[in-house]
This record gives sequence, C-alpha cells and structure tokens, in this order.
Amino acid sequence: MSAKPFIFDTEFDADGEVVRPSAWRPVKRSYLPAEVDALVAQARLEARQEALAEIENMRAMALGAVAQATTAALPGLKAAAQAHREQSAELALAAARVIGGAALARFPQAPLKAALETLAQEIDASPRLVIRAAGLDDAARAMIEQAAADGGFTGAVAFRDTPALGVAAFQLEWADGRADHDPLESAERVAETLTAALAAEAGHAETLTADRSDF
Repeated sequence: MSAKPFIFDTEFDADGEVVRPSAWRPVKRSYLPAEVDALVAQARLEARQEALAEIENMRAMALGAVAQATTAALPGLKAAAQAHREQSAELALAAARVIGGAALARFPQAPLKAALETLAQEIDASPRLVIRAAGLDDAARAMIEQAAADGGFTGAVAFRDTPALGVAAFQLEWADGRADHDPLESAERVAETLTAALAAEAGHAETLTADRSDF
C-alpha cells in the first residue's frame, strides 16, 4: 500500500464541527497475543463456514445429478417392469395351458359334468336335452346321462356327435336355453383380458396383440 502524505480529508463546517470524518486509518503493525488468538479463531470460523458452504454446494450438485439420472432411468425401469409383468403373464398362461391340457386329456368329460351340475335347475323341467360333442363312447355317454340324472333331470338325453368340436368342447340345448363351452375360446378370452389389463396398467390406450398360435 503506497503512502499518501499530507492528505487531510476531514471536513468541518463554519462552526468547526466535523461534517465528514477522515476515512484514513493507520495500519496496525503489532498485535497483542489475545488479538492474535481472536484473529486465528475468526479465520478458523470463516474457513469452516466456507468449507461447509462448499460441501453444501457439492451436496446440492450431487442431488441434482442423482435426480437427473433417476429421471433419465425411469422410462427404462418402467419398460423393464412392464416387460417382466408381460413375461410373467405369458409364463403363467403357458403353465395353465399345459396343466389344463393334461387335465382335459385325462378327464375330457369333466367340464360337461360340471356344466350339468351348474345348469341343473334350468334344465330339470325340460323334456329333452341335446348334447353335442366329439368322440363320446358308450361309457362316456352313460356317465353323462348319470350326471344329468343326479342333477334332477328326468327327460330324454340325445347325443349328437360333432367332430368339429375339440377335446372337452360341447354344446347343450334344451327347450328354452343353450350353453356352449370351448376350452380354446376360453383360453383366448383369458389371454385377451390379461393383455388388455397389462396394456391399461402400462398406460397404453391401445390393446396389446397377443400371439395365440399355441393355444
């Protein structure tokens, strides 16, 4: 700092009162031990405050980076979760087809018996019940007639061999009603309902198209 000798910047009014005191202050060149300790403590406090401010700034930057990374990753995470749900659904459907197919192959008349039990009150007053199915032998027909009788049906049971119907598929016709069952169509409806639910959960307006070639 360069010295400026003979500078006197204090201003007085006409009465000798100080209007503006001088801004000059002498440079202190010596300090007492207590003053040194106070200056050191102040410097430490300022350094700590600066370090804390820097840490807070770094923390804010890190949180911002995490938020940006999370935002960027959300679409991928959502797609991965949706793919996992779809794959799980496909696996469940495949397992159900295998288990259901094996059960129907072993007990092909089970759905027809269950239908007769469910419809017992509707068909019991009908004079005639027509059953259309494929590949019913004498033993199967006798079992079905017994199931109808056990449900309270006392009319005549007429069988119509219908090769176009698949395994465990059947059609029931009585005086004032009809019931149909086709395992393949049922599996298709389940797949359609499931894919529609998955599409709605994913936020899509359109219905996903399922590959049902293996039903």
